[in-house]
Amino acid sequence: MRGRAYPVPSVWFAALAAGCGLALFAWPGRSWTAFWLVDAALLVVLIVDAAACQSPSLISVGRSLPEAMTLGEDATLNWAVANRGRRRVKLTVTDALWPSLAAERRRVTASLRPGDVLRASTVLRPTRRGRFPLGDVTVRVESPWRLVSRQATRVVEGGLRVMPAYPSREEIQRRLRVPRVIEAGARSIRTSGGGTEFDQLRDYRPGDEFRRVDWPATVRLQRPIVKQFRAERNQTVVLLLDNGRVMAGTVGEVPRVEHAMDAVLGVVQIAMRVGDRAGLVTFDQQVRSILVPNNARSQLGRAAEAMYLLEPDYGESAYQLAFNAATARFRRRSLFVVLTDLVEAVVEQALLPALPILTRRHLVVVAAVQDPAVAAWAREGSHQWPSEVYRSAAAVGSLDQRARAVARLRAAGAVVVDAEPGRLAVELVDTYLELKAAGRL
Repeated sequence: MRGRAYPVPSVWFAALAAGCGLALFAWPGRSWTAFWLVDAALLVVLIVDAAACQSPSLISVGRSLPEAMTLGEDATLNWAVANRGRRRVKLTVTDALWPSLAAERRRVTASLRPGDVLRASTVLRPTRRGRFPLGDVTVRVESPWRLVSRQATRVVEGGLRVMPAYPSREEIQRRLRVPRVIEAGARSIRTSGGGTEFDQLRDYRPGDEFRRVDWPATVRLQRPIVKQFRAERNQTVVLLLDNGRVMAGTVGEVPRVEHAMDAVLGVVQIAMRVGDRAGLVTFDQQVRSILVPNNARSQLGRAAEAMYLLEPDYGESAYQLAFNAATARFRRRSLFVVLTDLVEAVVEQALLPALPILTRRHLVVVAAVQDPAVAAWAREGSHQWPSEVYRSAAAVGSLDQRARAVARLRAAGAVVVDAEPGRLAVELVDTYLELKAAGRL
């Protein structure tokens, strides 16, 4: 409890005092005695009511809520308010919740008898991710005649972590439910001979490659037998999440880095299912965090933990520093996925010079989210104002620059995924599965 809960006159006492003053003003007599008697009566009433007002320290307050939740989902916060005093009280409990938690309500008002426990709740719909420590709870108790209230603030420890949004979860889950597709990316690719790890022998079928015929088994069984391969397990996927200036811009009212985080979670979830190890490096002007590749079930939660406190840095991203740190830490041939934006100047001046650090030994995918509004402006056929003509011309130029950046990255040996909002995670997962099934890892 912070300080003593001193009695404070309420609005009802102010109204009573004003009423008495009006009555004295309307009274035809002129007597100071009447004035002092009315004031004394008001003071006595105030003291008696204040003495009967229960201390807020006799009201216990508890709070329960999940330790973590995902941005875009709802969570329920529960309060338990108990009257440990000997009188019936009317009280108001106010929780100092963060505005960005967007709680349906922050206060509870109730009348409790001695020993009663009030259980109430509110729904939280956070508007941003991050860590939200909770502490202050204010308890206000009204006196029996409602002329006085006593208020005190106490600390009720708690907190909430809001993890990055994962809007592609359902689409990724649908891919996880496709029978045997997860094992190599696509069953049709697997049966045509793709993959690098021996799976089993089976009878020859039309369309099988001649080089897959197992001659000793064919001679022994007196019928054509072929080797079937599957995608190798326990491979490594390292996601490099750019948190620099180019990722601070919004696409569809969502920062680019949020789209990239959705893709990170999708790839990590799929990688765990196929038996690969997924890791994460977050960087901007410096390396922010490194998540060691793992295929444990908890890796998805660890990836979310590594990203939920990130706020875009408005400096230029140090690709060379991040790539050197990643290759020094992960020397085994891996799939490196760089999540950034395809701004031609940044690609030409910063990303392309650093890319050989990865492509010398590893398979590299560069993934970005494109802005459909720019494409829509470039397609505009009729214009009413000169500003619309300039906007369309700028949009066409921007798309041309982006196309040149993509071409340069592909020429440098990278696979490029440039997807619309809401499709980046899905298309990146599909690309990963196709590369894996084709044995390119």
